[in-house]
Amino acid sequence: MKLYNTLTKKVEKFIPNEEGKVKMYTCGPTVYHFAHIGNLRTYISEDVLEKGLKFIGYDVERVMNITDVGHNVGDGDSGEDKMSVAAKRENKSSYEIAKYYTDCFFADCCKLNVRKPDVVSNATDNIDMYIKMITKLLENGHAYIADGNVYFDTTKFKNYYELSGRNSDDLMVAVREDIEEDTAKRNPFDFGLWFTNSKFDNQELQWDSPWGRGYPGWHIECSGISIKNLGEKLDIHCGAEDAIFPHHTNEIAQSEAYLGHKWCNYWVHLGFLNDETGKMSKSKGEFLTVSLLEEKGYNPLAYRYLCLNSYYHSQLTFSYDILDGAQNAYNKLKNRISKLEKNDVEEDKMVSYIEKFSDAIKDDLNTSNMVTLVYDVLKDDQLSDGTKLAIIEKFDEVLGLDLTVIEEKNVDADLEKEILAKIEERKEAKKNKDFAKADSIRDELLSKGIKLVDTREGTTYELI
Repeated sequence: MKLYNTLTKKVEKFIPNEEGKVKMYTCGPTVYHFAHIGNLRTYISEDVLEKGLKFIGYDVERVMNITDVGHNVGDGDSGEDKMSVAAKRENKSSYEIAKYYTDCFFADCCKLNVRKPDVVSNATDNIDMYIKMITKLLENGHAYIADGNVYFDTTKFKNYYELSGRNSDDLMVAVREDIEEDTAKRNPFDFGLWFTNSKFDNQELQWDSPWGRGYPGWHIECSGISIKNLGEKLDIHCGAEDAIFPHHTNEIAQSEAYLGHKWCNYWVHLGFLNDETGKMSKSKGEFLTVSLLEEKGYNPLAYRYLCLNSYYHSQLTFSYDILDGAQNAYNKLKNRISKLEKNDVEEDKMVSYIEKFSDAIKDDLNTSNMVTLVYDVLKDDQLSDGTKLAIIEKFDEVLGLDLTVIEEKNVDADLEKEILAKIEERKEAKKNKDFAKADSIRDELLSKGIKLVDTREGTTYELI
């Protein structure tokens, strides 16, 4: 198995700490709002990685956190606290906000066939672990107390910039607008471990600690939850590429200063989902969620199919036109598979395809090649239909596209009204010799799993 390791900046052979076993940690969501599809691309890629590792024989144990307590924009207790803002916005408690949006997140994951990790741990359930870690960091000189808060001293950690490839000159307050000066810090790049003296005087979630009543810094959460559940040595840590600095950089510093040895060998980062204007976020334009895609007639698995056709480490551009193409291709693929007959399976003919699929997984998680292999199987005249189905079903353990699942399709009154209106619109376009518009209407419906059938009596439709 080869993976691109952000720590070494190259694709390298994956060697776990314990043969045959993988300990994997993935950063979970901050549950103050719905997850947008850019967030969810990360979880799709992590899901494929986990399932791919299992497919080639590894025993994988995966842990993920839920950030349900203060997640500030800056490390100096700066910016807005996202959980508090959400609680005020919806007139609910922070706990109610966290519970609601956690449930929504996992509902979206279910629609995308993203498996729930073995351990999912809320940040608020691990306060004792953070206090234990911070206490040791103070004792060994890697942390200090200033103005009532506890900070990690980045100058005491030699390889602080190794993961990000940055340096202190890049990050000076005068150079970058997103770095705010906190006068309580000894150094501008130190980060908060525990806040007792906070600018958020009415912070709802607080706990007693040796340093006073307060709440943990954001970065200590992932380190504490990972070490508590997976032990002192981690094989793979995943997350979106925007977490490289400062979040993952700070995780490494505090974890290795606490443990006294190297913590994680492989850092796997997932590329952004961009729209035409740049990185997709909750604050820009239309807030794209799984539910919104469904409202517009898209199958969430068509979005998963779109993500699988690109390299996980690369940025992916999203538009509705691109998603239309993905849904059209996905529906056609499902339709072809649905026509296969369940006859005899020639297991000896499955071996070479399973090996090719395993090779694609080992090749730095080459999902586009994995998808291509599905089409290769369908085109192979030497395989019986039953064998094709068996191979594709095996592939789908990783792809997660429900390729062999036959779904019951129904058309409600509203949808039928919409389809008939589109048929009339297409009929009028053809009458006016506007064939481009007629084709566009046909393709639009096809992308939604509706195939138009032209007959002598007129145009009808069928679901595919």
